[in-house]
Amino acid sequence: MPAPHGVILPSLLAAPVLAGAIWAALPTAPSGRTITHYVAADEVTWDYAPSGADRISGAPFDGLGALMMTSAPDRIGRTYRKAIYREYTDSGFTSLKPRPAEWEHLGILGPLLRASVGDTIRVVFRNNAGRAYTMHPHGVFYTKSSEGAPYEDATTDADKADDGVPPGGTHVYVWPVPERAGPAPGEGSSVLWMYHSHADEAKDVNAGLMGPMIVTARKMARRDGTPKDVDRELVVAFAEMDENESWYFEDNVRAYTDTARIPRGVTFAHPFYLSNLKETINGFSFGHTPGLTARQGERVRWYVFSSTNFEIHAPHWHGQTAISRHMRTDVLNLFTMEMAIADMVPDNPGRWLFHCHVAPHMKAGMSSTFEVLAPVAVRN
Repeated sequence: MPAPHGVILPSLLAAPVLAGAIWAALPTAPSGRTITHYVAADEVTWDYAPSGADRISGAPFDGLGALMMTSAPDRIGRTYRKAIYREYTDSGFTSLKPRPAEWEHLGILGPLLRASVGDTIRVVFRNNAGRAYTMHPHGVFYTKSSEGAPYEDATTDADKADDGVPPGGTHVYVWPVPERAGPAPGEGSSVLWMYHSHADEAKDVNAGLMGPMIVTARKMARRDGTPKDVDRELVVAFAEMDENESWYFEDNVRAYTDTARIPRGVTFAHPFYLSNLKETINGFSFGHTPGLTARQGERVRWYVFSSTNFEIHAPHWHGQTAISRHMRTDVLNLFTMEMAIADMVPDNPGRWLFHCHVAPHMKAGMSSTFEVLAPVAVRN
């Protein structure tokens, strides 16, 4: 008799075996596919504004932009050492899986993990970084061996292996997707969840380790997993990256500054501290988020979320409206780690501003553009 979906034999990287009783305990036991991803935590050099200029104003950085994005002996600038999730083609972790052009806008975010209600997400996680990291999901089902968060929870041994995967280590996370992980009554055909490292959540996420998951309702997905009633999906994190709280802060100070000129123990009121608060859209500032495009008349679903810091965001689209939470609007409200969905049918072609309406965030670069292209001509 074949193993239930999502059960991984001990020979496969010593992954936990989930007993049939666990499936039975779910509100609706998974009965669909098991979808495997090979995801690593990799250390990279990240540039928040690769062009070196303000793409929103079309001019060189000045004022607050210059403080945050220009390197100098007493500040780091726009380039930082970080850790991010990246997807590979197989368990050898030698070949990166190419990111399709329609998803280039994900930027610093980890790979999109997608499933339908009834499926199981299986992630083979390799830690290529220099300290312990994990993968902790929101919304989906997990046992203690796949939670990815260390705390006193009365577990031992194998149930602790997921709590902090050491450098060079591998762990298999198994996340069934029951009904309670899918859209609720009155919602649309798909919902957004996120995943992130939770070994030390604040430092891990500010280092860059977070990504999106999309769950589609039963019988509402195409063969590729996308919702049948949506033409274009866009995932956007309004994420403040506090580089002062990243694990790589000292590495960046040593690499990019005159360390003798860097103050220690300063608060957010100090210019140096402020210079390391990066207000980003998918890890990019001042108009550098690529690939936010859709066509006039398409059914576009925006999946929008925020990060772990003391954050309040107000995503705003120029030139278009959307429906979110049963209301027509062009501004959303996001609190810390909140997830929201907005459905839009763009009717106004052109390049439009898409930004956070919280004034300090807007001034600090939490802005991009969204381009509405002409519809594809249909031949007779």
